[in-house]
Amino acid sequence: MNTRTICMLIAFFGWQTIIFAQKNTEMNPEQKMVLIETSLGNITVKLYNETPLHCDNFLKLVEDTFYNGCIFHRVINQFMIQGGDPDSKNPKPNQVLGNGGPGYTIAAEIVPTLFHKKGVLAAARLGDNVNPDKESSGSQFYIVQGKKFSSADLDMLETRMGTKFSTEQRDAYTNIGGTPHLDGNYTVFGEVVEGLEVVDKIAQVQTHPANNRPLQDIKMNMKIIQ
Repeated sequence: MNTRTICMLIAFFGWQTIIFAQKNTEMNPEQKMVLIETSLGNITVKLYNETPLHCDNFLKLVEDTFYNGCIFHRVINQFMIQGGDPDSKNPKPNQVLGNGGPGYTIAAEIVPTLFHKKGVLAAARLGDNVNPDKESSGSQFYIVQGKKFSSADLDMLETRMGTKFSTEQRDAYTNIGGTPHLDGNYTVFGEVVEGLEVVDKIAQVQTHPANNRPLQDIKMNMKIIQ
């Protein structure tokens, strides 16, 4: 085999390797990771590639330090912890929170395989009566704590909701927990990969009975770590 032939083969296989790498990257794009720092500990979330509108928006807000200084303004044990209202930066003790945002909404990206198991990151939104298209808040989000459900509980929920839970959903809700009644109604766009115990800590703090706001503010700061 002459030198020219060897060079051509090296070039060919090198090109094939590049093409394969490009295709592999397209098939498995890198998931972005965000660190949420709080006074009760840190939470790391990964964002789902299946919800590009929500992920890109979340990353932009993090890069712009939009969330820094916001508090978790709505906390309900065995349900979820909610934040992302810019009006919650240095709020007054009795200030009503939960109506602020960046001035826009995001089209729903509700993916059936992305459901409300414990630890998922999802977008808050206004109710169906004023928001029938289920558009998400431009900035407000929640992290699910939830609770475990029995098979009988899920059977009753299926009847009430007129839906059918997948095997994966049933496994998650009986073994890990979550909030199955929210499935199909809110966009889930990420999940906690580290710091789930911090979510539990935040969910268990004392709150005001009128609005579920923690009696002691829990501030957040965010940064992209991958």
